[in-house]
Amino acid sequence: MSNNILKKQFPYTYSSITFYLIGINILFYMLNIVYPRSVFYTAMIPGLVTQKFFIWQFVTYMFTHANFSHILFNMLGLFFFGVQVERRMGSYEFLLFYLVSGFLAGLFSFFVYILTGSYAVILLGASGAVFAVLFAFAVYFPYAKIYIMGIIPVKAPILVIGYAALELFSQLTSSRMGVAHLTHLAGFGFAYLYFVVRLGINPLDSFKSGRSGPWGN
Repeated sequence: MSNNILKKQFPYTYSSITFYLIGINILFYMLNIVYPRSVFYTAMIPGLVTQKFFIWQFVTYMFTHANFSHILFNMLGLFFFGVQVERRMGSYEFLLFYLVSGFLAGLFSFFVYILTGSYAVILLGASGAVFAVLFAFAVYFPYAKIYIMGIIPVKAPILVIGYAALELFSQLTSSRMGVAHLTHLAGFGFAYLYFVVRLGINPLDSFKSGRSGPWGN
């Protein structure tokens, strides 16, 4: 029974949820500019979650950004990949996928911070959810080529693998402080689990075959 509920599909509809998500991110960014202290309520801070029970931060952190370049690059990624993934998934499924992936990536990061005693760290940004969307794009469009810096063409699955390797290396070497590499990796990981558990799709089959398989066009 619970398994059926977990796998129950939404009726397909397309209602540009991606643009609504971008709009919400922009509204949060404007709020944080007008009232800078609001960041302490909307970002995810382990100490505040455990001491003051700010559990909403597991959701609001993914709509909060540090600066203009942070939100710009995340929203560009959400726009370029999110629109295509939403059209393939349907708006309801895409919204659930986005929120669940982002929430779980934040939850995973929270437990890592707690276990390492990093109670004062500030986690913010849509990157975990956006990385999940990039992963979904690679699953649905494995033949698609993404041009790095507008010059170097790379197939979507190769880009995902490359990003995962880079994030893992950066996490192990701590070569880029202030970047939540584990959250990015968690975005990939939970996106993979979402496809396997809810959608019944093995992303590796798509990556290996270079085509979308029976769930694609």
